[in-house]
Amino acid sequence: MTRLTAWVIYGLMGHLTDADHRTDDRSGFCRSSWPGWRGRAREWALVVGALEAAKVGRGAVLLVEGRSGVGKSRLLDITTTAAAEAGLGVAQGTADELTQLIPLAPLASALGESTRALPVAAEVNVCSHADQRLLLVEQLQRRLEKRVAQEPMLLALDDLHWADPITLLALRSMTRELASYPLVWMLSRTIGSGDCPRLNCLFDVLERDGATRITLGALDEEAVEDVVADVLGAKPEPDVLALAAIVDGNPFLLVDLLEKLKSEGVFRVADGHVRTTASPPQSRTIMQERLEGLSARTRYLLQCAGILGRSFSARDLAEMLGESTSGLLPMLEEAMSAGVIEPAGDELAFRHDLLWQAVVETIPGSVRRAMHHDVGEMLLERGGSAVPAAAHLIQSAGRGDASALLALDRAAREVLRSSPQTAVDLATRALELSDPADPEWFGRAATAVDALTVIGRLSEAADLARSALGRAPPLHAPRLRCALAHILLLSGRPADAVSEAENLLAREDLTDDLRGLAEWEMFWGLFWLNDFRRGRHRAEAVLADRERRADTAVVGALLLLARLAMVDGRGADSYAYLREALRITDGGAVEAVQRPYTRLLLSLHYSAVRQFDEAHAAIQAAEEEIESLGLTVLAPQPALFRSVLNLVLGRLDDAAAEAQAGRTIAEELGTQGFIRVGSSVLAVIALRRGDIDAAVEHVERCQSIPAAPEMLFGPVWEKWVMAAVAEAQGDPGRAVEVLHPIYTDEEERRWALLTMPLMAAWMTRLALAAANRPYAQAMVDMAEYLARNNPDFPIFTITFAHARGILCADPDALASAIDQPEPWIRASAIEDLGVLWAATPGVDASAKAVESLDQALDGYERMGSFWDAARVRARLRALGVRRRHWNQPQRPTFGWESLTDTERAVAGLIAKGMTNRQIAQRMFLSPHTVSTHLRRMFGKLDIASRTELARIVAEKCPELINGG
Repeated sequence: MTRLTAWVIYGLMGHLTDADHRTDDRSGFCRSSWPGWRGRAREWALVVGALEAAKVGRGAVLLVEGRSGVGKSRLLDITTTAAAEAGLGVAQGTADELTQLIPLAPLASALGESTRALPVAAEVNVCSHADQRLLLVEQLQRRLEKRVAQEPMLLALDDLHWADPITLLALRSMTRELASYPLVWMLSRTIGSGDCPRLNCLFDVLERDGATRITLGALDEEAVEDVVADVLGAKPEPDVLALAAIVDGNPFLLVDLLEKLKSEGVFRVADGHVRTTASPPQSRTIMQERLEGLSARTRYLLQCAGILGRSFSARDLAEMLGESTSGLLPMLEEAMSAGVIEPAGDELAFRHDLLWQAVVETIPGSVRRAMHHDVGEMLLERGGSAVPAAAHLIQSAGRGDASALLALDRAAREVLRSSPQTAVDLATRALELSDPADPEWFGRAATAVDALTVIGRLSEAADLARSALGRAPPLHAPRLRCALAHILLLSGRPADAVSEAENLLAREDLTDDLRGLAEWEMFWGLFWLNDFRRGRHRAEAVLADRERRADTAVVGALLLLARLAMVDGRGADSYAYLREALRITDGGAVEAVQRPYTRLLLSLHYSAVRQFDEAHAAIQAAEEEIESLGLTVLAPQPALFRSVLNLVLGRLDDAAAEAQAGRTIAEELGTQGFIRVGSSVLAVIALRRGDIDAAVEHVERCQSIPAAPEMLFGPVWEKWVMAAVAEAQGDPGRAVEVLHPIYTDEEERRWALLTMPLMAAWMTRLALAAANRPYAQAMVDMAEYLARNNPDFPIFTITFAHARGILCADPDALASAIDQPEPWIRASAIEDLGVLWAATPGVDASAKAVESLDQALDGYERMGSFWDAARVRARLRALGVRRRHWNQPQRPTFGWESLTDTERAVAGLIAKGMTNRQIAQRMFLSPHTVSTHLRRMFGKLDIASRTELARIVAEKCPELINGG
């Protein structure tokens, strides 16, 4: 018997009857109910199982739901007590109707962190890209990971139907990222009192990921009978059970009813049975009856407390009543004796939601709103954050209530960067209550526009921005117009964004900072449109007058000119522009978003010229900036960039892990455009592994999502992926059709070959397969141009040799193209040489063909490119040579030998006791990617804990622990 099970049997049950003590089958008793907790044997068994698993290193997620009064909070309280007695660390928090405006309130309180909102900005800035959601979640996750790495834990959160939006985002992320730790999440919500789509979605997603859903329903007849016997101390007769039935199996209401009627002498016990008296009182609202028995002063105190919330401080209550705290003691004691309120840490709380609701419902609606207004004003007078006051004022403010509206404005600005969804709710409510002539209307609209933009409700943001421009003060109109340009850009309308920015730049009274922002938006729009010629003159003008220009504009000009230089085939010039932009972003007053973008662009260029170490370092630096600056919109980018880099390096498993991590982050944050990139990378990986159906599914998902200007892997990459899948399906004509813009447009073709050198040979081969030699010639000509104009980058010379070798059937050119840094292209070049020799008459040519194809087969198999390997084996069979599927032992699907090198490295660091974050820093990965690797490893090894993984490492590969 484990310590936890023993505790459950001997400790939790508490007050046992003589019959209980005579029970011989204690294990069976453990599965049944006990006084104070009846009819929940199945549910409790699930909880015990999760706690037991945590003791041996496994985590779990328990989703508890049910109507008010069915015992959810009771279950959480019992579980936290059991967990603490069993030696688990315990953290417990509760969401509240009046704290749901405070970002991360229930999670932060559970972990002992401050729930203070971020400092309010000095002024409304509707052009800012900063969004602190990611940073706040990462900070909490870091602290939680540190704790759970030291001991198994239970983290219980109650009443999540009142949770703020960022708490739900954090739960989605943290339950997955910390799944490898011995952490039991117990998440409770009340159902049946209104729909909460975001919470419904969270519970559904967590359940699909393996969470256990525990739905507490009404007690059955046997459990009701047990509860009646527990409370009344005797076996109930039918008339008592009939009376108990009026609460429909709700345990809280049942106990409350029985205790109330027992105190009134309604029951009579005789011969071990309990009956009702001859005339029991008429059944009325149970909660109201409890309140009616209190003194008038205590009822008034409870009404004021109810306005403060489910939980409240004695200080707030005393101030609201105009009493000293000591003066409240008689009334508080009466309320506690009646079982209405109880101590809750440093505060007091209503014993149950139903009691709280019953108290609040005794106050007429108009009076209730006035009381909320008074509390809001009281909290505002104290100074500090306006968010607690806003929770009351949003329920009480009337049209034109100036002081209340100003408080809502303050609160919206406070949470704008930490919980933009809450800021939207506050700002839009304030707008609804504002008179059209209110001079503060514009500021409220600006805040709402900014918040709507951050959470991706772009069409609403654009509509509101246009409406606000009609009544904007002259001083503020340009800033809002600049925000509209940004919204249009994010909406995938770069041409409209550029037009809006150019109209703004035509104004002579534009401030320097707004001119810089407008120029940035214009340059980025032209960047997205690939319309570099149009922006060249303005970019060069900015650089010529850079001493008088904002750094924001200078960086935008440099990035556009860097891209233009690449399109022109001037790689060295492009690098010079990017390095200059990087120098400015590291030390100048630029928009936060420009810093990681400059590094991400630089990583693209490094990858294109096959300087892989430099590309990796640039991605790592960009990731650090994204996290430190709180640039939530860019959060998926580093993992996606690493996935493409790993794909180039032939590390398909690592590429898949990074792509999945990036796509998951994008799904959580709602940055849909980045999901396209992750899906397209996964499509290539599926294609190379020979899973055509999966590749098609990934492409279809990619095509179903609108593109976004933040995507630096843009149309060229996606077109190639779609064409590659079409070719694999045996339709080269359709593949050529997909790539038609690249074949026929010189700039598109140049850009494609600059950013993806593999396309030179691949598209040449595809054009010949489709009997379109002019297209093939166009690719070779462009490859030659790039090689001639970029002598500092040997990759372009190799790329040209490969494409020319295919077009001209030149074995010497193909032989010179084999010296490739990219494994897949190297194997492809060797295969092309083998195909050429196979088509050449003579015994020597045939032998050379077999030798080349064998080398290509080995190259494909080493990187797990089964589709290509199968094609090469078919070529060898045509030459009369049969090769088994692997020249080396094939990696199994399950077990230790199935792990990749990266997975083994992660496993070794887990065995050394490192956290996910420490491993990420050591291996230059993101914590998200480390957790992705762990999920894959757990599946391969059929385990569910770091403890089990560490044991396997010690058995199978102890050198990973003992080595450096």
